[in-house]
Amino acid sequence: MHPFESHIRNVPDFPKEGIIFKDITPLLQERFNEVIEAMARTINWDEIDYVVGIESRGFILGAAMATLKGKGFIPVRKKGKLPPPVISESYALEYGTDTLEMIINSKPGRVVLVDDVLATGGTLNAVMNLCHKNKFEVKALSLLINLTFLNKFTEDGHPVHSVINY
Repeated sequence: MHPFESHIRNVPDFPKEGIIFKDITPLLQERFNEVIEAMARTINWDEIDYVVGIESRGFILGAAMATLKGKGFIPVRKKGKLPPPVISESYALEYGTDTLEMIINSKPGRVVLVDDVLATGGTLNAVMNLCHKNKFEVKALSLLINLTFLNKFTEDGHPVHSVINY
């Protein structure tokens, strides 16, 4: 068992019945700095220009990683939350569908994608598609938790770093 696991709270039937939500709030409260360092550890930062944080906990983790490593930060948000011009990508969640958006980019760059949990892989695939459409080269994926029993996510040559695997 990873030492961080004792700080993660399981919340049954959230956000809907049958889902066991991994609440990282206690972990961030107690060991935030260690979490950010662990998530950043295996990334080759010489080949990263920007950190892409995925709404909403990916904002917290990604912004801290960008600050730690002196990189720019790019948010990916739910539909209607960013000012135009944006590009959109719809995807399936483990409990429904959603659409993510990113502001249209005029400067190509190399990115690491950051999120708290990889569940089915739908969110990460959508963000990878957004990045591709937007001239960003995905160099790595950094996740706090990978629910390997829920996904068949293939990295397609993109290094996936997850701190905790279930």
